[in-house]
Amino acid sequence: MSARPTRGMVLAAGLGTRMRAVSDTVPKPLVSVGGKPLIAHVLERLERTGVTGIVVNTHHLAAQIESFLATFTDRPGAPRIHISHEEERLETGGGVRRALPLLGDDAFYVVNCDVVLAEGGTPALSCLAAAWDGEAMDALLLVCPLPRTLGYDSAGDFFRHEDGRLSRRGRAQAAPFVFTGTQILHPRLFVDAPAGAYSLNRHYDEALLAGRLFGLEHRGHMLHVGSPEGLEAAERYLAAERRGENG
Repeated sequence: MSARPTRGMVLAAGLGTRMRAVSDTVPKPLVSVGGKPLIAHVLERLERTGVTGIVVNTHHLAAQIESFLATFTDRPGAPRIHISHEEERLETGGGVRRALPLLGDDAFYVVNCDVVLAEGGTPALSCLAAAWDGEAMDALLLVCPLPRTLGYDSAGDFFRHEDGRLSRRGRAQAAPFVFTGTQILHPRLFVDAPAGAYSLNRHYDEALLAGRLFGLEHRGHMLHVGSPEGLEAAERYLAAERRGENG
């Protein structure tokens, strides 16, 4: 077990193409789910876990996101937020690599904007922090069993083995676990990272080959809000949760 991360990054630079059927004038991180923007769910989760510094990357309709972030930080004790604006999209890997000087030398959270986590008791980020072992791990991904996902339209991403290590679905027809877009990464993953745009999948595969890619099972539900259908499913789930009908 290692020290709890105190910094995190929120990935908010996507184009949100599939969500433009809902609104083509509002960036996906500001689409309302359960009465507040997607990005607010993520920021509040990080704040509750004790994160004091957050990097948010922006690209599409960035001014709207930055205006919202200004209101979020205008509170006593709010975490400090740094904007990492990308004139050209750097994808997930390039975006994190660019932000490394703002994230420090220790392990940090990285969270996608398009997933709402319905917690299964202890907050998911606290569970990740408790499971993080910097001696053995370069990456710890929060994964969710496929039956507990909503708005996800694939056949799973990973197998999780008894020791917690992950392996890819590969050519298998299905895999039991879905990556939630929530994770802890160590900066050493990026030592030989390329410049420019690339996916974090590059580093997951490097960690996998080194035996240092681990997964933690999420005990609640994963609500993937990547499409209008996913948004509707998430709203239905959260409404049922408010009525006490989900468990």
